[in-house]
Amino acid sequence: MKSAFYAAILAYIAQHAAAHATFQQLWVAGVDQGTTCARVPSSNSPVTDVTSADMACNAGTSAVSSNCAVTAGSTVTIEMHQQPNDRSCSNEAIGGAHYGPVLAYLSSVSDAKTATGTDGGWFKIFEDTWSSAGASGSDDNWGTKDLNKCCGKMDVLIPADIAPGDYLLRAEAIALHSAGSAGGAQMYMTCYQITVTGSGNATPETVSFPGAYAASDPGLLINIYQSMSAYEAPGPAVYSGGSTKVAGGDTCPATGAAAATLVPTTSSSAATTSVIVSSKAASTSQVATTQVQPVITSTAAATSSATATSVASSAKPSSTGGSTCERRRRLRRRS
Repeated sequence: MKSAFYAAILAYIAQHAAAHATFQQLWVAGVDQGTTCARVPSSNSPVTDVTSADMACNAGTSAVSSNCAVTAGSTVTIEMHQQPNDRSCSNEAIGGAHYGPVLAYLSSVSDAKTATGTDGGWFKIFEDTWSSAGASGSDDNWGTKDLNKCCGKMDVLIPADIAPGDYLLRAEAIALHSAGSAGGAQMYMTCYQITVTGSGNATPETVSFPGAYAASDPGLLINIYQSMSAYEAPGPAVYSGGSTKVAGGDTCPATGAAAATLVPTTSSSAATTSVIVSSKAASTSQVATTQVQPVITSTAAATSSATATSVASSAKPSSTGGSTCERRRRLRRRS
């Protein structure tokens, strides 16, 4: 009996560890750059302390010798996997029911090969967060589910109006399976070193990492095992030249020879999934229903984003000790 119990514990630990992940590869305009400009973390473990300097570019990272050249207004594709150099689509990009939003930020720096990312200057250019689909938040659509569906890939539009120069591109997935208590949210981020060409001169408002998030933010302190009517991602609103994706859309990134440049849309009807969303910058909600356009929509033109106001309930999942993942498994066995 004891041996079976310990075997179950070991199996749980193995599954829990394997569920962790890192953003690794970068595609530029559909061309695979591998990890040449990625500061890939030495571990696939998450950052959970929002006050840590690791919130900028993760722990155990160091600058690399190459930058990826990117044209302002073009599309890059970030790619996440559980283990280094394992790009198999048969494995989930981030497993273990690690549901939550996917976000991307830029920071203008004098030299991407030496910048630490802790000096501030970050502005959000993308988010794929949440849309309603089931009886509870864990059954709903999430950005990380889109990653899993698309072999770890997510398209991100580089704003057309930003100034040329070096930038750090910060890709982040947030797992909310243990976010029922403060400090339970898990942040997985990687910084890519890019050099942007173009003729823009925009100066977006910026935030700092650490500093942009608080453990009590409704997007980080939330029980996703109850029914949800809305969700608000942590951090600032998406910059007007950036883009949002409606969670649960059917379109995956086109990489390689089939890739096409992502073009900002001029109407919020570009969403492929019907979902009520509410912009942080707007006071009214709107329903996007058209199903014929790309799932990425430009926040410069759309009045809505997937950063709907969160219902962060004080109620927590039933607790019998151990992690949220383990509690859920016990509940399933009892039923």
